[in-house]
Order: sequence, then structure tokens, then C-alpha cells
Amino acid sequence: MVTVLDTLKARPRHPEKAHKPDTPILRKPDWIRVRAPGSPVYNETKAIVRENRLVTVCEEAGCPNIGECWSKKHATFMIMGDTCTRACAFCNVKTGLPDALDAQEPAKVADAIARMELSHAVITSVDRDDLDDGGAEHFAQVIRSVRQQSPKTTIEVLTPDFLRKNGALEKVVEARPDVFNHNLETVPSLYLRIRPGARYFHSMRLLQRVKELDPQMFTKSGIMVGLGETREQVLQVMDDMRSADIDFITIGQYLQPSRKHAAIDRFVTPDEFKSYETIAYSKGFLMVSSSPLTRSSHHAGDDFERLRKARAAKHKPA
Repeated sequence: MVTVLDTLKARPRHPEKAHKPDTPILRKPDWIRVRAPGSPVYNETKAIVRENRLVTVCEEAGCPNIGECWSKKHATFMIMGDTCTRACAFCNVKTGLPDALDAQEPAKVADAIARMELSHAVITSVDRDDLDDGGAEHFAQVIRSVRQQSPKTTIEVLTPDFLRKNGALEKVVEARPDVFNHNLETVPSLYLRIRPGARYFHSMRLLQRVKELDPQMFTKSGIMVGLGETREQVLQVMDDMRSADIDFITIGQYLQPSRKHAAIDRFVTPDEFKSYETIAYSKGFLMVSSSPLTRSSHHAGDDFERLRKARAAKHKPA
């Protein structure tokens, strides 16, 4: 279990959750099991991250796949610090007032990606509502730095919603990432409780706007299940995504970081995830990742190659 207090800094990791009543943590079923990290390659990846003083969502969000991904030299870089201005009920990233942006971060991220020899890099961030553009220009600088050092590396960004930040999205799209990902996280009826700082239809419109700006850019979005949503609501989200021409959907099990976070409603079975996958493909998604341990960036490199092949097959002359 992830604790709510950050003992290294002796201050609450989630001050807005500190006075909330504890919620029960359900015992994980047998199908949610991961190996403890510790391989030589895992340690090598960790050393590169530490040397460059980088932040990864793998660590900050307590991702269950960190052992597998870091052992394959896959890491999702989290830019603009480790402190988020939002207070989502599901998220384990620290919340509060962030530090100023690190002007050297684009070069540090690019250096780490080059040293790790990544063929596909995933870059995400905390929400930075304190910045005029939500950090969009910083995202663009990171993309450009990676392109300069590793021109053959494909780039996937997982961005905030840039709520009330006019022109922010355009800055990121103009930098030409290969995949633009923004997660919806849950169904509309749960936003007020699970994602109170965001707006479902704004996020959907953001993804639709990416396609308007660059029809060739792959778009991607994901949701968690097990928060109290119904099957019908999940299927409606799929339809909404397809209306926005989203190429790739991810569906994974919500795992509760601590007793102060939103409680798990239930563990969705592997058979149910497989059913969601089948239905999503029938609705026209180019790529679907639906399993208990699916996360936005899990197997991102392999999935990107499959995504490109799926598009090519779709447009291949008969």
C-alpha cells in the first residue's frame, strides 16, 4: 500500500486528502500480480533517471508495471516537476504548489532518451494550472530536444487538458509528436467525484481538435474501470471517442493508492476486459489495450508499431 505521507520531505503528499475518512482497500484478486523490480537492466534504467534528476510517472503514480517496463529500458518521463495543481481522487501524484520550471529539463530528458536508446519515448506531465499556457511550450521544447538528439525516436505525449489555456494545445501539436494522448480517466457521471478539476466534454473536444489540426497524428485516450461505472457507460465513452476520431483506447483496472483515495468499487474480471476489447475493435478503433494491468504507457512502443500497421492496412487499396 502506498502511504499518504511523504516521509522523505516530512509533509503531506496529498494535503487535500489528509482529513478524508479512510476507505477500505480490497484484497487484490489472483489475476492482479506483478513481480518485484530488481533486474540488472531495471537498475541501469533507474541509474540513468537518477543521474539526470528526472521524474517518472512510473514512480510517482505507483505504476504496478514499473518492474517489467524498466527491465526493458522503458520509462515514462514526467516533466514540469513532481507536484500537481489538481487533486484527482484516484491519483497518487503529489499535489500542492509546484516549483518553477527547470529550463534544463528538455535537454536532460533528451539526453536520457538517447542514452537509453529508446525507439519510442513517452512524455507526460503533472497538471500546471499555475502557468499561463499550462506548460504547453515546455512540452514543445522537450519534443524538439528529443528530435534533435534522437531523430529516429518516435514520441508519444500524454498531456493535461490545458483547461482555460487558449492556444496551448496548438503549441504541442505544432511540435509534431507522433502520438497525442490525453486520458478521459472515467465516465462523465463520475467526474465530479473522481476528476473534479476537469470537464469530460472539454477533454473530448481537446482530442477531437488534435485531429482537426493534424489529421495524420495518432490520438489516444484511456479510462479506468472499477470505480462504479456501468458497462453501458463504458460503451457510451467508446462511442464518444469514436465520434472524436480517436485511434487508440486503453482500459485498465483502477488500483487504489491509499485509504485516502477513492475506493475500488470492484475488480473487473479478465473476461470482461476481453469483452470490452472485442466491442472496441468492432466500433472502429485501430488499437485497443484492455486488461487489468493496462496503463497508458504500458507496451507503448510495441503498440505504436501495431498502430501504424493497423492504419496502413485500413488504407491499403483493395
